[in-house]
Amino acid sequence: MDKLGGLVEIVRPVNSVMLGLAIIVGAAVTGGASILGSPPTLLLSFVTGFCMTGAAMAINDYYDREIDAVNEPGRPIPSGRVTPVEAVALTAALSVVGLGASYMISLNAMLVAALSWVVMMLYSAWGKRTGFPGNLMVSACISLPFIFGGLITGSMYPSLYFSLMAFLSNTGREVTKGIVDVEGDRGAGVNTVAVSKGPRTASVVASAFYVAAAASSLVPYALRLVSAWYLPFVAVTDLGLLHSAYSLIMKPTREKSRAVKNRVLYLMLVGLVGFAAGSLL
Repeated sequence: MDKLGGLVEIVRPVNSVMLGLAIIVGAAVTGGASILGSPPTLLLSFVTGFCMTGAAMAINDYYDREIDAVNEPGRPIPSGRVTPVEAVALTAALSVVGLGASYMISLNAMLVAALSWVVMMLYSAWGKRTGFPGNLMVSACISLPFIFGGLITGSMYPSLYFSLMAFLSNTGREVTKGIVDVEGDRGAGVNTVAVSKGPRTASVVASAFYVAAAASSLVPYALRLVSAWYLPFVAVTDLGLLHSAYSLIMKPTREKSRAVKNRVLYLMLVGLVGFAAGSLL
C-alpha cells in the first residue's frame, strides 16, 4: 500500500486533474456547451492533460530527489516508498498514454502535447536550476491546456485570455515555492529569486504576479466572453490572490509561503470552475 500510495502521490492528483479539466474548459470557452456533445473527445482531452501533468510531476521528483531529501524528506522518493527507476518508468508510461490520447484527437493536438512534453523535460533536467526562467517554463506548460482546448474547437482567440491568467497566477506560485525550498535549492545550485535576491524580494515578485492575475481576470467578462456566472467564482479567486499577496509580503517566511502556495493551487481550481460556469451557463 505504501508503494501504491507513493506512486499516486508522485503524480500530484489535484494538479493532474486540474490540468485535465483545464483542457475541457479551454474547449468550452471557445466552443460553448456544444463541446459537451463530444464525450469521446472530452475524455481523450482529460486523459491527455492528466497523464502529461502526471508525467511532468514524476520526472520532476526524479531530478529533485536530492533537493527533496533536504526540503521535503517525506516525498515518495526520499522516503523510499518509490525508487528513482520506478519514477522514470511511471513518467514513460504516462507520457505514452498522454501522447497517444492526444493523437486520437488530432495531429495538431498531439503536436501541442509533444511541445508541452519537451518543455517539461527540459525544465526538470535543466530549466529548474535557472530559477526564474524555469518558473516561466512551468507556467507556459500550465497555460497550454487552454490553448489545447481552443485547438479542439478551432477557435484560439478566447482561450488566450484564460491562458494568460493561468500563466500569471502560476508564475507567482512558482516564485512562492522558491521561498519554501530556499535551503535545499541553495545547496543544489538552483538560482531561484529567493536564493539570488532573498525571500523578501521573492515575496514582492510573487505578489506582483498574483495582483496581475487578479487584474487580468476582469478582461474576459468585459469582452463578453463569459456570462455573469463567471463572476462569483472569479471573485473568490481574486480576493484569495490579493490576500495571498498581502500576507506573503507581510510575512515572507517558509511556513507562510508554504501555506500561500497550497492555497493558490485551490484558488486556481476555483477560478477554473468559474471559467467553466461562465462558458457553459
